[in-house]
Amino acid sequence: MGPAVTDGSADPRTARTRARLRAALLAACEERSLDRVGVAQVARGAGVGRATFYLHYDDLHALAVDACAEIVTWAVDALHAWDGAPPGPDDPPAPLGALLVEIGARAPVYRSLLREGGGGPLGELLHAELRQRSLGELRARRPADPGQDLTASAVAALFTGVLADWVHGRTSATPALLAARIWRMLLAVHATARLTDGTP
Repeated sequence: MGPAVTDGSADPRTARTRARLRAALLAACEERSLDRVGVAQVARGAGVGRATFYLHYDDLHALAVDACAEIVTWAVDALHAWDGAPPGPDDPPAPLGALLVEIGARAPVYRSLLREGGGGPLGELLHAELRQRSLGELRARRPADPGQDLTASAVAALFTGVLADWVHGRTSATPALLAARIWRMLLAVHATARLTDGTP
């Protein structure tokens, strides 16, 4: 469920209130997991009342999804930050490394929003958006190839799952090393898909 649709949602005051609520939620997630954060705490941190919170969001999950939108857009763009042919296995896109530096620096926040295994509001949104973007690019580049939905699902699941394990400390790597490993794995997924489909 996304942010509630409210009258005046294009009003700058509405945008500012939602920005304060997003910031308050992320600040709360620095200290505790999302399931231990309450609406009252977030509203207080944003300097608004509970009634104002519910004017903008149906619940904390809706706010969390909204708060994750920016980092999800960054992640999806980082994995597609190239023109023409994708970079080789030893040259991951620079924005991917920058993204992982940011996530690593705020690991408690992203650990709260991205549960182990790739769940949580960040994991759900990231998987959905990355799958949609990957599928769109596959269809544009190789419209006749079968199995594109499966390849897009594999790309989304691989990235989301590895990222979740990393922020939860189940795998150890610097952001640069993780970027390199993820990029190699994603290229391998695409290469395997082309071989399976009989594409040269």
